[in-house]
Amino acid sequence: MVFTVPESIAAIAFQNKREVYNQLFRATAETLRTIAADPTHLGAEIGFFAVLHTWGQSLVHHPHLHCVIPGGGLSPDRQRWIACRPGFFLPVRVLSRLFRRLFLEGLEHAFQAGRLAFFSDLEPLRDPVAFAEYLTPLRDIEWVVYAKRPFGGPEQVLDYLGRYTHRVAISNHRLVSAEEEQVAFRWKDYRHQHRQKTMTLQANEFIRRFLLHTLPCGLQRIRHYGLFGNCHRAENLARCRQLLSIPPPLADSGETLDYRTFFEKLTGRSLFECPQCHVGHMVVVSTLPRPHCSPKFIDTS
Repeated sequence: MVFTVPESIAAIAFQNKREVYNQLFRATAETLRTIAADPTHLGAEIGFFAVLHTWGQSLVHHPHLHCVIPGGGLSPDRQRWIACRPGFFLPVRVLSRLFRRLFLEGLEHAFQAGRLAFFSDLEPLRDPVAFAEYLTPLRDIEWVVYAKRPFGGPEQVLDYLGRYTHRVAISNHRLVSAEEEQVAFRWKDYRHQHRQKTMTLQANEFIRRFLLHTLPCGLQRIRHYGLFGNCHRAENLARCRQLLSIPPPLADSGETLDYRTFFEKLTGRSLFECPQCHVGHMVVVSTLPRPHCSPKFIDTS
């Protein structure tokens, strides 16, 4: 599932990243858990994790959350696994409206507590009346909440985890050229049948767009909720496996994997592969020892 805020909220988020991004996580988590627990919808406690993305294909500021959610949850007495209907999890319109209300309430509370700052074009919003007027139109529009099952099954979800959870705003393979103070990159135009296009920007504008997505220091962009919460995750997963008659995972062999082997097991791609020809394999010839002290400066003048 994807939870997205309107463009006018994104403008506030850019000047108040920590506060607004945290509010985005809180409103999304409360929305999903509240609607899922409602007996008229699912009537279960669910678990999920959310990943913050702040960019669109053209590197504009577009904050939204990607949530990965099992298709069901535990009954309130924890004695049954309640599965969602095939092809349907929760009503997106109901989710959208509760998400909108919770987010705006949280934003208003942050404003009243003095935790929001406004600069440049948004400076007039420091006035409470102007701030209230700015939010008024947002209460009547539909906020985008999108739900889709992974058509490839759990394997596709694992592939998503390996490739996207720690990605930055643009990957190297989308870069076409960087010459004469211009940068060209490929992007997908979702408004025109997902057509692949090439965008060329001045180097300083490309860098500006890239840096729009720098997160505040220490901000967690991957968070777990409900059954996946850190405190009782192992216990909850064991109970879910028991109810679904799924065998427990294989015991840890105690083998210590270095980061390259672990990356290959997670994503299926090898870091030993030559990044140029994709045929040969890189081999460690030697490891240079770390110096015990900083080398002395040598005057070669």
